[in-house]
Amino acid sequence: SGASNTRTVFLFNDTQIVLDSMLEDINNILNTGEVPNLFPQDELNQIIDAVMPRAREAKRASTPADIYKFFVDTCRRNLHIVLAMSPVGDALRNRLRQFPSLVNCCTIDWFAPWPAEGLIAVAGQFLAEMEIKDDIRKPVIEQCMGFQQGVRELSGRFLTQLRRHNYVTPTSYLELISTFKNLLGKKASE
Repeated sequence: SGASNTRTVFLFNDTQIVLDSMLEDINNILNTGEVPNLFPQDELNQIIDAVMPRAREAKRASTPADIYKFFVDTCRRNLHIVLAMSPVGDALRNRLRQFPSLVNCCTIDWFAPWPAEGLIAVAGQFLAEMEIKDDIRKPVIEQCMGFQQGVRELSGRFLTQLRRHNYVTPTSYLELISTFKNLLGKKASE
């Protein structure tokens, strides 16, 4: 995104974290715009050569260090990092403590439960391509919504009574619909 001056989105899911050093690199990118000592000298020279014309045009090409700073600034402007992390368990809380840029340099979106209309629309969209009679499709869609809302309600009671979280996510709803579609397909082929 810096050498070619293209806008880029880096999507990183918490299931892709193999080593905490990966989050250390992301923390550095969020905080300073770069990962220290990322490029060996030969690659750094290639970057400086690629960026030099644009740096000269911007009147920021007096030294290799200035050109590299121009490259980093371009990366910061063009690179958008999207992190998707689950709140389940202690992992997110520990990562936020260990890597403060995940809080200080990010906009955090907490997703609220889907309303009934949203659940119906999503189930309707996913079940639209299935060969189901319309008089059966509507009750199936309503039942999918009922399952999700029922589990959400029971999870609230579970938290109240046992002080333990059970997260009901959009992913679990999509998995419910997918499972229904797969089972229906298997039964239809029998």
